[in-house]
Amino acid sequence: MRNMERYTTGKFAKLANVTERTIRYYDKIGLLKPTLVSEKGYRYYTKEDLFKLQKILSLRHLGFSIEEIFPLVVSEENLKDSLDLQMSLVEKRIVHLQSLLDSLKRTSNSIEENTFDWNTMISLTHLTNEDSHLVEQYMNAKNLNDRISLHDLYSINKEGWFPWLFDQIDFSKVTRLLEIGCGNGKLWEGQKKNLRNREIFLSDISSGMVEEVRKKLGNDFNCIQVDCEHIPFKDAYFDAVLANHVLFYVKDLENGLAEIARVLRKEGILYCSTYGSHHMKEVTQIVQDFDSRIALSQTHLYAVFGLENGREILEQKFHVVEKRIYKDALEIRESKPLVDYIMSCHGNQNEIIGPRLKEFREYIDSLLEKGPIHITKEAGIFIAKNPK
Repeated sequence: MRNMERYTTGKFAKLANVTERTIRYYDKIGLLKPTLVSEKGYRYYTKEDLFKLQKILSLRHLGFSIEEIFPLVVSEENLKDSLDLQMSLVEKRIVHLQSLLDSLKRTSNSIEENTFDWNTMISLTHLTNEDSHLVEQYMNAKNLNDRISLHDLYSINKEGWFPWLFDQIDFSKVTRLLEIGCGNGKLWEGQKKNLRNREIFLSDISSGMVEEVRKKLGNDFNCIQVDCEHIPFKDAYFDAVLANHVLFYVKDLENGLAEIARVLRKEGILYCSTYGSHHMKEVTQIVQDFDSRIALSQTHLYAVFGLENGREILEQKFHVVEKRIYKDALEIRESKPLVDYIMSCHGNQNEIIGPRLKEFREYIDSLLEKGPIHITKEAGIFIAKNPK
């Protein structure tokens, strides 16, 4: 630190072309702390702090909230990765803005040519609003990848969840299959089964996820945006429907299951996975021991549709329901993947842990000094046959 160029808050703000108030605010909330605080309380920043500040300002400009920025900035990341992330987000924004500009021009021209109709304005309104979803789509994709990554790294069962889930599907009875909530399409990556002469429809409510899967998997699959409660296919169209950890997110589950049953043929099969009440229970205990205010989920997903109540729920729509359990657990040996997983959850942890993320990681490291952290996994699948 002796030979490192350093700046007071005022000089650092001037160097970065922001106000001192901005720097003090980021310091106060813990988003950008000074590299050095002297014994007299003077705060000093370095050029390396510009790395974090530039990323903060860029993400704020792109529409990210402070809570969303915390795990993206405080996490360890080199400059190249940071710039690549920002370039990707800016490119998506450029594509969207170009589409919006083209639509505005077409709408303006239609007025001049007396060909304007209000359906054009409705489409323009939808396109204008899509920009607000870019951040949400990115965060959804990142959070899903962080959750999957923890299981890939530390699962005891070496078969892996996705290969096991894939093997539960009886493809001998499948000509048309619809996956509800396909996420990033990981289930279908690298699968060797011959899917020729079969129509596989991968759907998600997020247009961003659908686009990611389309780019990743190519033309072998039909990738479409679908809301489970309004499936745009005729009755008895599919031989099988797959919903991997999805049904507990459906707003009106009864209506969603009715839609699934409707599009399945008489002998059709629904494959739907879920969790039990003890799934990842140690993670909840860990965060609440750190701060009792933290809730990783606004609702208990297993209470909506879980291993304990899933059979009863499905039997209202299907004649035959079978449950299969995937035996597994996690043995975690590093803090970062666990911290990333926790910050990816749907609760209030970003708000509470975000300003204390460094402290939280040190807390996890202190737990790991005693040995690997054991995490219970309680997941499985229901196979529901013959819709009523």
